[in-house]
Amino acid sequence: MRSVAVFTDTYLPTVNGVTYTVKAWRDCWADRGGRMDVVYPRTDGYAARAGEYPVRSLPFPFYPGFRLGTPWIPRRVRDAEIVHAHTPFAVGLAGLRLARRTDRPFVASYHTPTAEYADYVAPSDAVERLVERASERYEKWFLDHADAVLAPSEATADHLDDVGVDTPVTVIPNGIDTDRFRPVDAAAFRSRHGLDDAETLIGYTGRHGYEKRLADVVDAAAALDATVVFGGDGPARDELEARAADRGVDARFLGFLDREELPAFYSALDAFVFPSPIETQGLVALEANACGTPVVGANDGALADTVEDGVTGYHFETGDVDSLRTSIRRTLDERDALRETCLETRERHGVDHAVDRLADVYERVS
Repeated sequence: MRSVAVFTDTYLPTVNGVTYTVKAWRDCWADRGGRMDVVYPRTDGYAARAGEYPVRSLPFPFYPGFRLGTPWIPRRVRDAEIVHAHTPFAVGLAGLRLARRTDRPFVASYHTPTAEYADYVAPSDAVERLVERASERYEKWFLDHADAVLAPSEATADHLDDVGVDTPVTVIPNGIDTDRFRPVDAAAFRSRHGLDDAETLIGYTGRHGYEKRLADVVDAAAALDATVVFGGDGPARDELEARAADRGVDARFLGFLDREELPAFYSALDAFVFPSPIETQGLVALEANACGTPVVGANDGALADTVEDGVTGYHFETGDVDSLRTSIRRTLDERDALRETCLETRERHGVDHAVDRLADVYERVS
């Protein structure tokens, strides 16, 4: 198999869709006898494993938890046959430089529309619009230097077409570990986190960013007889806790959960609620489905496709709290039937299928 050098501006111990995908693809590639090295920003508290090469980094002041890595190319990855960038920032640019210098194929994955996070750095709406336009121009420039661009969903591929990216785009869903994500007995999890008293649980896990619109979940729950469970953390957490207290919502904030706990977390829920309109795939929705838990998801972005109405959950219209509440109630009413159809679809989302298609792309550009 081809030797690959992966460049990413976010990696372990940070947990997000990019880091999960990089690790899952790397592990699967190694299981098949391949070499996939990873270059990423150094983070205190994480010890690099074999084939992982941290570069110096600094905290990014506008986005807590994100670090700015230096565009350094470690010597041990310079002989890679293929260069693959998962992000377009400093470390990703180092990957582009390596590909140009060595005349190697350059593959770029598109995980996150950078323009969606403009409000973190823009002091006004006018400046935010300028940052969004500049972000899209930069994305086009970066992706047009690739030999192949990978998108995790058709909705994301459509966005790249709208942006005007000229490089051919291949849709490869990121895939999930179906050996890990399966229904489990959640009694111990519920007891450990003080949830034994809750009859109906709805919840979310992931980054608590303002762009995720988690406040809508709290507002919807104010008229529901349900306990809301939030796993994860982020800049919006304090406001979410205050909002829940103000509206009399029984909300439990568990903080970051170990990955080993996630199958029990999903299995404990009666419905997973995912209000973010900006997802490029929404891996946590697929993880929840693989554990037999239906998802209430925004009818926007990739979730419009990831969540199948009446099969793996239901959609709602972004920003419409009444629509969200109605979809939650419908999902809870049909919980048993939806569980069965979720489990019937789980195997199609395995990471092995993603890596099969990834290998095809690598072969095509070589």
